Amino acid sequence: MELTVDGRTAYAYTGGKSFDAALPCVVFIHGALNDHSVWTLLARWFAHHGHAVLALDLPGHGRSDGPPLADVEALADWLPALLDAAGVRKAALVGHSMGSLIALEAAARAPQRVERLVMLGTAVPMKVSDALMQTSLTQPLKAIDMVNAFSHAGTASKPSYPGPGSWLHGADRALMRRIQSGQPGLNLFHHDFGVCDRYAGGLAAAGKLRCPASVVIGSRDQMTSPKQTTAIVDALNARVLSVDAGHSMMSEAPDAVLAALRSALA
Repeated sequence: MELTVDGRTAYAYTGGKSFDAALPCVVFIHGALNDHSVWTLLARWFAHHGHAVLALDLPGHGRSDGPPLADVEALADWLPALLDAAGVRKAALVGHSMGSLIALEAAARAPQRVERLVMLGTAVPMKVSDALMQTSLTQPLKAIDMVNAFSHAGTASKPSYPGPGSWLHGADRALMRRIQSGQPGLNLFHHDFGVCDRYAGGLAAAGKLRCPASVVIGSRDQMTSPKQTTAIVDALNARVLSVDAGHSMMSEAPDAVLAALRSALA
């Protein structure tokens, strides 16, 4: 589904069902150098089980017009404008990695619009190592390979979505390379890393929330390790759900992540 937000086209995948703003809405927000496709299984399940679904392409990513927005705060202000364009009054926000920070800040800025918050693969603050930040600036394709190595605890999908034996590293690398090439003249990977690295308002934002919050961690996550979630879990008094996966948990442990989300959003 295409929406007009601040005069630009924004794309949202609706899970294979016509969007009905009267249904309880779940908004899925992707991480750095990703798009809506990382949510396909989860979006489809909720869309076919009584929910309206918006799995977003953030500005400058995938099918949404650029330019990408400068920081978490700007993206958090963009989100309620997208809900307005879709005719949605209130929604549950589900964000992964960079998307989890956007969801958190949006829930703090517009608490009356957010019914539940679920943060996957998160850390507050979400600092990026100097080595990875520099590599993303000078050798973004190498940085993509590094991130994929760090983000997966295994190499192939078990008998589940997206299919037994699917090469998880290769699929995520192909996605990130496609998104990186979508903004000619702009190093989108370095931009997204900067968005994560600069965000300093997460704990303050947590104090403004009015809705229940859950945090889904990957027990083998090397990008946002379980130890790094302690501060935000405490600040939110969040429910913690753990899955046996790395940072790319939606593709690595799809059934477990779906079970976690069904529990968090029940």
